[in-house]
Amino acid sequence: MPNAHLLSPPVPADSLADADITAAIEQLLSTKKGLVPDLITVATRQGIVQLSGSTDNLLARQRAEDIVQAVRGVRGLHSTLAVRPVVVAEAELQRDVAATLADDPATAHYHVSPTVSGGVVTLTGQVQSWAEKQLVLRVVQGVRGVRACLADQLTIKNGPILHSDEEITTQIRELLDWDIRVNGALVDVRTNDHVVHLSGTVGTAAEKDRLVAIANQTGATRVDARDLFVAYWALGKAIRREKFTLRTDEAIASAVRDTLRCNPRVRDTETLVQVHEGVVTLAGTVSNLRVRLEAEQDARHVVGVQQVHNLLKVRPARLVPDEDIRQTITAALARDPYVGQLPFGVQVHEGQVLLSGQAPGVLEQERAGDLAAGVSGVLDVNNRIQTDLTTPETTAPPIPTTPWPSASAPASSGRQPCTIRKSMCRSTTVGPH
Repeated sequence: MPNAHLLSPPVPADSLADADITAAIEQLLSTKKGLVPDLITVATRQGIVQLSGSTDNLLARQRAEDIVQAVRGVRGLHSTLAVRPVVVAEAELQRDVAATLADDPATAHYHVSPTVSGGVVTLTGQVQSWAEKQLVLRVVQGVRGVRACLADQLTIKNGPILHSDEEITTQIRELLDWDIRVNGALVDVRTNDHVVHLSGTVGTAAEKDRLVAIANQTGATRVDARDLFVAYWALGKAIRREKFTLRTDEAIASAVRDTLRCNPRVRDTETLVQVHEGVVTLAGTVSNLRVRLEAEQDARHVVGVQQVHNLLKVRPARLVPDEDIRQTITAALARDPYVGQLPFGVQVHEGQVLLSGQAPGVLEQERAGDLAAGVSGVLDVNNRIQTDLTTPETTAPPIPTTPWPSASAPASSGRQPCTIRKSMCRSTTVGPH
């Protein structure tokens, strides 16, 4: 974790008791899926949480840290969680990491080379922005067997500075004002020689992380958050009331467009944004299903958005044979640390994917759907994976006994992108949260 998490002002007299914070975190870790709480130790001192122990994959470690930072009263986090994944042969892991980057519709076009040694992936190459670098890291961290990921040699392309200090500061302030996940009412933003300095107070450590990420997205060469502190009283409704005042439809539409441009998956798509009485309509075309899902998710994070109508059509840049799609999804599932050992069924017909099988919980079910949605050529995901918690009332319709046409069967003259059925495709986010 960045050192900035550990820097905080003197503890106020009305701070929450350390024992209460520890108890709340331990309860959350024990109830959230995808974690083994017995392997994680939690200690709190003056609101600073120490996580120690181990997880079996990088996604689980990130999940545990995210849970901690969202807890009320946590002022900082120091994590020494070790990652002890299943052992994957080095040559196999090298192939898996390279294949994962190549199969992702976004990172496939990046100039990035991975090298694996002892479960540690070292990334070299060049990307266009901080956001692209974070995307590469997220993709690699989702590979089964990866113990750590080093990106010091993955550089951001040095080009002409497009924004002045004043423009960077203004852009950060606008993004803060429109993001429902963070409140900048008590935050000061200054930019000097393209280095952003953040100071003030936010309500949670997760909010601080989000604010730093927003600042990095604007093209800053560095973000200094040493004077940005966390205090739970900053969550007060009176402090945040102004953020949620009524906004005009035109202003909401502009904010949604700005938010989409910050997402490296979405920013190059032809997306039409219209807003009427706070209801956002997204129209146009996108190259893959994951972009469609992320665009909707990004729009929902904008202040003033009441509802999102997602009319985006999935039109792949090239026609991918059904059998190629099936093999890519099967490989992606096998490489994943959460679902890699689960025997899911994958069928594909004219770009539409049917997932079947049994999962221990909703986390694995949604993870499988998300992985399928991220494969090039997929138009729709029908997620019929059952969970151990599924009741007869919520069980999806039985899988048809009539076999779907095989990949060798004649294809139709043209595939038409279909609308996502959210009741069937439950993968609405990228990666577990």
